[in-house]
Amino acid sequence: MKFLLFTLVTRTPDPHTGVLPDTHERLRSVVDQARVAEELGYDGFAVGERHEDPFLSASPPVLLSHIAAVTSRITLFTAVTTLSLLDPVRAFEDYSTLDNLSGGRLELIIGKGNGAAQAELFHVTTDDQWDRNREGYELFRALWASDQVTWSGRFRPELVAAKALPRPYQPSIRIWHGSATSRDSVELAARHGDPLFSANVTNPIEPYAELVRHYRERWAHYGHEPADALVGAGTAGFHLAPTSQQALDVYRPIFQARLALSRKLGLPIVFETLEDFAARSSALIGSPEQVLDKVGRQHEQFGHEVIHLSSERDGRTEAQHRGSLELFQQEVAPELRRRIPSRPLAAGRTIPRPELSGVTP
Repeated sequence: MKFLLFTLVTRTPDPHTGVLPDTHERLRSVVDQARVAEELGYDGFAVGERHEDPFLSASPPVLLSHIAAVTSRITLFTAVTTLSLLDPVRAFEDYSTLDNLSGGRLELIIGKGNGAAQAELFHVTTDDQWDRNREGYELFRALWASDQVTWSGRFRPELVAAKALPRPYQPSIRIWHGSATSRDSVELAARHGDPLFSANVTNPIEPYAELVRHYRERWAHYGHEPADALVGAGTAGFHLAPTSQQALDVYRPIFQARLALSRKLGLPIVFETLEDFAARSSALIGSPEQVLDKVGRQHEQFGHEVIHLSSERDGRTEAQHRGSLELFQQEVAPELRRRIPSRPLAAGRTIPRPELSGVTP
């Protein structure tokens, strides 16, 4: 199994002090989190994309390019790239540049995105976001594969023998399709033989497990070898401690702050108590033994090879946060890697090119 640390770069008041970090401080903290991820042996670092409060993750390629400059080993992920909002040619240029700067350590998770700001800023609505996502993906994939692309569609001007630069470092790039409950993303992933990354963060795991089963059915329908299907899954929260009670005590203010934010934003409340959240959601909050057991039970439902864990301190002390990440790597990750074989991520597949040999990305 492979393990990513993940952030949406949420900017909210500290649950203990009420202090709101400034933008510069918050963005710099993400770079620091990526350094820690590499130092502790995590396999990847993922940055989401949102375009509204309370998120500062509007530009993943810029942030990931900075992270590429201060790391050398981990795979860099988007989680997700909202291709429904982006010009696919411009998105290709940004991510091909990042692919080169990182020495081929890039993987993308794409999705339609969500939130009211999409309609306000980009004039993308629920009526056309799926079509935009599909069309953007198919053009992006064509641009990555060839430097002579002729194409026409609904949402941007046509291309005739177009050459988009720079050409990418990786001749082909793994593109995951991120989805919470939508079968549109599943259908697109299965049709093109791409992996699925289940969001798995809002509800109990049952609807996400049903979506993964549907993905595997559609994968087989399109004639792909069943064993080649690749699945990743998110986690709704994360804190590891020597005992369950210690983990719950540390995480309780984080849960209460998130509950308050959900109510403020008018989001549905699925888990009213931390205990219910820890028991029935995908959150990994507890002792190493509890987390191993829970990931094992989820793997029975998903068959997933990759999981993401939140990289955020969320008001925890530096010692609490780092201690949780270290404990996971010491007592959980080795056992899950032993139990659950997984295919290599981009950084593990990349063979250094001669012009980059001896150069640290």
